[in-house]
Amino acid sequence: MPANWTKRIIGAALAAAILAGLAWFAWPRPVLVDLATVAKGPIEVTADDDGKTRVRHVYTVSAPIAGKVLRISHPLGEQGPSLHVGDDVVANQTVALMQPTLPGFIDARSRDQLQAEVLAADAAIQQQEAEVQRIEAALDFSRTEFQRVQTLLRTQSTSAQAYDKAKFEVATNEAALRGAKAQVEMRRAVRTSLAARLMDPASAIPPAEPTCCIRVLAPTSGRVLKIIQDSETTVLPGTPLVDIGDPFDLEVVADLLSTDAVQIKVGAPVRIDGWGGQPIAGKVVRVDPAGFLKVSALGTEEQRVRVTIDFTDPPEKWGTLGHDYRVIVHVTTWSATESLTVPVSALFRKGDQWAVFADENGRARTVPVRIGHRNNRVAEVLSGLAAGDRVVLHPSDRIIEGIRIAKRGEE
Repeated sequence: MPANWTKRIIGAALAAAILAGLAWFAWPRPVLVDLATVAKGPIEVTADDDGKTRVRHVYTVSAPIAGKVLRISHPLGEQGPSLHVGDDVVANQTVALMQPTLPGFIDARSRDQLQAEVLAADAAIQQQEAEVQRIEAALDFSRTEFQRVQTLLRTQSTSAQAYDKAKFEVATNEAALRGAKAQVEMRRAVRTSLAARLMDPASAIPPAEPTCCIRVLAPTSGRVLKIIQDSETTVLPGTPLVDIGDPFDLEVVADLLSTDAVQIKVGAPVRIDGWGGQPIAGKVVRVDPAGFLKVSALGTEEQRVRVTIDFTDPPEKWGTLGHDYRVIVHVTTWSATESLTVPVSALFRKGDQWAVFADENGRARTVPVRIGHRNNRVAEVLSGLAAGDRVVLHPSDRIIEGIRIAKRGEE
């Protein structure tokens, strides 16, 4: 009997252990979740977007005339100033040299026409020179006649009218001689102009001395930001050559959505990051009154407004930034120092209102909430929750009303 009872006891114990194990495996376990505590703290709503730095005042040096601009960036020893991006320049310092434009090539027909016009100009010069000789002879004769009449007038052998007529002839011939000589000079100038139009570009290269060139001067002191026309080439008047500016006179511009821009006020604080260094503080100094259409990378048409931002931190914090650097701006549109907040990852829509799953004694309870301002991390709670409540983050489809939950890592 003792042996049989022992076997029975052992069998009953094994059966109880098996049943307990099956019950343990079959018993529903709580769903593991991430929990966050609702608390009071600062909240800030920002308009975030890409921006870029720029020198506030950029001076573009342009070609004053049409001509050939010499190479701006070249090894030392060549003609002209050797400038590179980043070099310091001083106001009224030469930044480029320009030479006159070489004449263009002439086709055969135009060359024959010009040569014929040159021959005609030569003939006109000879004709006018002969006219000068004729007038000189007439002037000599009139002067002789004037001297004869002047002598006769002293002896009263001629009339005053004859004297006046002889004097008039001298003055007329002198004026005609001056006009004829001016005609000769004019026709020689016409001939020189026609000959210049026949000049071949290969024989019209100007001398290489710097005195032959026009010096393009820097309008202000600063640094070379960009060399627009580096190589030697022929340019038109007004062609940009070099950009000059002060790299420490920086500002930030960002093209924000118009829906965000209407909430931004001048003087609003700005946090600037995403440039490779520590965040920089700034403030809005201008919101443009007009927007513009911009197509996003996804091909969506968006109405944008340009916002200009100044740095409020000292240059030591942003001195390594330069012109046209990319940054990310966070412009504050609303802020509060003490507000009840909940993570936005805990919110979900239930009907036409927001709700969260709150942890009540280890079970999930649906709690409707009313939300105010929010950013991409937290939302302002107007009603529905109190400080110290715990809510489920990122609720999945496994979370339903009344289900048992446990914080991940505490099970």
